This record gives sequence, C-alpha cells and structure tokens, in this order.
Amino acid sequence: MRFDCHTHLFGPGHVGGTFLSDSQRAWGNRYELIVTPEQHWAEYEQTDGAIVLAFNCPATGVIVPDEYVAEYVGRHQGKLFGFSSVNPHDPDAPAKLEYAVRELGLVGLKLAPIYQNFYPERQAYFPLYAKANELGIPILWHQGTSFVSQGFLDASRPAALDPIARTFPDLRMIVAHLGHPWHGECVSLIRKHPNVYADLSALVTRPWQFYNAMMNVIEYGVPHKVLFGTDFPFFNMAQTVEAVRGINRLTEGTALPRVPEEAIEAIIAHSTPELLGLI
Repeated sequence: MRFDCHTHLFGPGHVGGTFLSDSQRAWGNRYELIVTPEQHWAEYEQTDGAIVLAFNCPATGVIVPDEYVAEYVGRHQGKLFGFSSVNPHDPDAPAKLEYAVRELGLVGLKLAPIYQNFYPERQAYFPLYAKANELGIPILWHQGTSFVSQGFLDASRPAALDPIARTFPDLRMIVAHLGHPWHGECVSLIRKHPNVYADLSALVTRPWQFYNAMMNVIEYGVPHKVLFGTDFPFFNMAQTVEAVRGINRLTEGTALPRVPEEAIEAIIAHSTPELLGLI
C-alpha cells in the first residue's frame, strides 16, 4: 500500500496573517501557498489514497474550512479521507466537530496547538477530545515546532498529550512529524500508549534529525507505530519515499547503526486507513 496520512489543501484566501508573513520570512518573499483540489488529485490519483486535513487556525492566519475539504474528498470516497479542524477556543467546538462528522462526512480531527495557540492538556479542552472519542474518530496533532512567530512553542511538546491518552485510552491519536525536534519524547509517548501513533512527514529534508528520530523508533521497538506521510504540498510522495529508503546513506563508511530495511518498507506499506478505523 502507498497511502499518505498527512496532506493539505490551501484554497484562495485560506492562508494569511502571521502564517503567511512568517513563511515568507522563512522561505522567501515570493512565497505563496495555493493547493487546489485538482493539484492534490493529480498527486494522489495513482496512489492508494490520502488523508486531507482542514485547518482552523485564526490565531496564526490559516483557515481551510471543513466544507472545502469535505466537498473535495466526497468526490473520491474510499480513497481520500477528510479530517475536520475546529477552533478549540470556541465554546461550541464539540458541536462543530459532531456536525463535521455526521453531516459533512469527515472522519477525523486535526489539532495544532502551535498554530491554534492553546495548551492541549488543560481541562477546558477535554470536552472536545471526549466528543472525538464518542464519535470514534482519530485526532492528528501537529505537536512539534514551527516557523510561526506567534505560535505557542511551549504548548507543542508531545508529552502534553500524555494526560489526554491516559484519560481516553481508546482514542486513536497521531503525532505529526515525529514530534520534531522532540522525537525522543514522541517515541516515549507512542510506546507508552497502545492507541497513540506518529507520522514521519516533513522530516525528509533534515536527514540527521530524521535518522536520529528513526533510530529512537528502532531502539524503542515501535516502527509499527509510525505512519507514512508527506505533509504535501511541502513534500511529495516520490521525494518522501526516496528519502525514507535512503536514510542509511548517512551510515556509509561509519560505525553508525542502520535502520533495518524491513522496518522502512513496513512503514511505507502501512495500511493506515484500517489502523485508524477509517474503513
């Protein structure tokens, strides 16, 4: 199977505020982020499918509406799976999530403390997690660093999810990007909790960090808890597969341990929709 658990759409007007200005500072003044459904489908039509994420982050200037994602994935049912994103600061966030699942047909929740500026372990947000648990849907977390200057860095460590996993042991959760740069903390979390996973998206251009993160995964015995993802459009399928398969180039001519080839291929071939209960 070649399935991508972490992809985005960005339509006209969806990206602005400090996210846009900070991304231009990080990646160049001509930076503009537009990814239409047609561009996304051109990348994924010949694959086994993908998760497509909404993004509700008014604190940092990105809002990709649930409806936009739902309309697109609804045209490709069984292959594309849409995740809702609600603003956790909204008092009716649980009700909005229920609407997204029951009425729009979305099948997961995307949350991002560093983009939404909230501390996930605070009890005020637990009704939202309880609703996800009730609906039987997974939560994908951007629980790691970012370039956004106004984001809450201290809210984005993977360990902040531990009390949530302890409270809702049946709630499936995925920590994006192996919790970079706190990959050791992320690996500890996914080993500790049977229903918490990680994805390896967006690490392929940081080979030393990626290698060390994967060695943590191997040494802790949890490659089966790591899902394949790209963070498209920032990275694509071919680029990510090539980088994952080439991870051991860093070890050539050294005494460094290698990431086992069988672990690499198993991650690429993960049956993510079944694992997350999407099918």
